[in-house]
Amino acid sequence: MELQVKPKSKKWKGNFGLYFSLPILSWAFYDFANTIFSSNINTIFFPFFLQEQIGENAVLDQIASTFISYANAIASLFLVLFSPLFGVMIDRTGKMKKYIMIFTLISVICTFLMGVFGGTPLDGKILGIPVSLAIVILLFVIAKFFYHSSLVFYDTMMSDLGTKQQLPLISGFGVAVGYLGTLVGLSIYPFISKGSSHEAFIPTAILFLVFSLPLFFFLKESPKQQKAKEPFLSGYKEIKSTFKEMRSYRSVFTFMIAYFFLNDAIATTIGMMAVYAKTVVGFSSSGFILLYLVSTVSSIAGSFLFGYITQSKGPRLAVTYVGVLLLVALFIAVFAQTALWFWVAGSMFGISLGSMWVTSRTYIIELTPDEKRGQFFGLFAFSGKVSSIIGPLLYGTITLIFHDLGTLASRMALGSLIIMAIIGLGFLLKLKGLEEVK
Repeated sequence: MELQVKPKSKKWKGNFGLYFSLPILSWAFYDFANTIFSSNINTIFFPFFLQEQIGENAVLDQIASTFISYANAIASLFLVLFSPLFGVMIDRTGKMKKYIMIFTLISVICTFLMGVFGGTPLDGKILGIPVSLAIVILLFVIAKFFYHSSLVFYDTMMSDLGTKQQLPLISGFGVAVGYLGTLVGLSIYPFISKGSSHEAFIPTAILFLVFSLPLFFFLKESPKQQKAKEPFLSGYKEIKSTFKEMRSYRSVFTFMIAYFFLNDAIATTIGMMAVYAKTVVGFSSSGFILLYLVSTVSSIAGSFLFGYITQSKGPRLAVTYVGVLLLVALFIAVFAQTALWFWVAGSMFGISLGSMWVTSRTYIIELTPDEKRGQFFGLFAFSGKVSSIIGPLLYGTITLIFHDLGTLASRMALGSLIIMAIIGLGFLLKLKGLEEVK
């Protein structure tokens, strides 16, 4: 039985009733599910796997970092090509859950196969890379692409779940529940053999699927008026038209530029923090898992806290607070000489990571008109994913060029993200000026 989402006509009795209504809880559980994939595959076990396959010393560790960075950049490149079309699909069809289900299943299957091929050595090489490793990297790129593709539809779905006043709280709740998924995902770590990180891929795929089921079965979309169907590729014309209209939406455009640079720093750090912590700061695998757990708790607390800050201070000011916190965390991580300072940086980064999702998607909803919301969310994803190409590409290129310098190469690469965060904060200040003009 499916439940119709009609919260806008519903008067909830307190936030508890809002959070634990079946539509919102089902929606939030998908954040729980996809965060298991993001943390287990993107942040932890895939980087561990590549380091096991490639890294044997400080120099080869930098080469492993390059492989991780470039794999992330390729996945983001495909998303850049398609995310604007996803937004157009939402506006034309009004269907979001259908595509979330399809993309999730593809991502789950690819993640499962990563585990199969990661544990099955095959003879031969492709471009100098062992066949099994090449297949796992390819499957990772596909899985990550479809995981991120589903988020375009998932984030847009949030606008139907509550009133304008409720959305910051709903957003914060979803992110907080999502980071609880990290704790569940990491519960498999004690069962992973040392030096066999591929063993984490199959159970991660299963967990991703299981916790996606509430959204699949219990959440029904509000009916939307469908636009006339046109050829799929004609969506690029609408995207081009939207860019031409940006003079009428200067605030949206300026925020997307700010988000571009801030997300550049965040997305790259997510993909590289495991290898950086192990090779530069000296964390063991179990030590990094503990650090990541603490960062996750910080993310949960930050998500709830910034839900209320966004509601109280407004999303633009809340995003600015997050950007400053991110900048300080990066400074500490780049210059950290002991594990203690990296613990501080990891906790601060955890808060900024969770809070960026809460504040940014709430701000997009506030800035955009209803009839173009799907398209602007597509462009929002476009901005974020272009930065997800640039950041890892820049990081990987620095570690590749300066790999002979050992760990200093990684510090230089992470330091480049400080520049990105500063530029992002600069554009947020421009948004303040636009608000004052209004």
